[in-house]
Amino acid sequence: MSIPLKILIADDHPIFRRGLCEVIESDPGLQMVGQAGNGEEALRLIQELRPDIAILDERMPKLTGLEVVRALAGKNSATRMVLLTMHEDEELLNTALSIGIRAYVLKENAVEELLAAIRAVAAERTFISPTLSGLLALRHRRHESLRQEKPGLEQLTPAERRILKHIADDRTSKEIAELLGCAVRTVETHRQNASNKLGLSGSHSLLKFAYCNRSRL
Repeated sequence: MSIPLKILIADDHPIFRRGLCEVIESDPGLQMVGQAGNGEEALRLIQELRPDIAILDERMPKLTGLEVVRALAGKNSATRMVLLTMHEDEELLNTALSIGIRAYVLKENAVEELLAAIRAVAAERTFISPTLSGLLALRHRRHESLRQEKPGLEQLTPAERRILKHIADDRTSKEIAELLGCAVRTVETHRQNASNKLGLSGSHSLLKFAYCNRSRL
């Protein structure tokens, strides 16, 4: 018999949260290990209980779902993240995917889609609510357009790409180093390598490129 996946749910609406718990508890392959009503509690429980998957409301008191994920960056957390949101928002979707969220589920569809999202994330796949297919198509077109404009993007290492996305969020090298658990000099080296591959020169050229193209990275 396989070991059930440990699941934590964080949402500040008790009735909605209870409904999601019932969905989780209906699957024998899943085990509820914790619930949280705000972001700070969710962050604490994720660190204490180490669930396999955490299901986070995008908007919660104290810390949002995105802020919880960012707070865990660089802490070697193995928990995979599912974001619940009410918004069909391209920028939010891009931000969520860029910080490592593995599933993006509209709350209006959560009861029907949650188990499929969990299965996808457990299998190391990404899940996006099918309702958002239009946003995904737009995101793909923008990625393709940027790759044609800057072929050097394909040469970036995973570390350089992660740092580029952090730069797009207006983070300094020191902040990025703290998030990734590495030295500031390492971040600076990756920045310089990325600039060279992208054909950028000048002290602020990489920041300008990342910020202007944040929705296409």
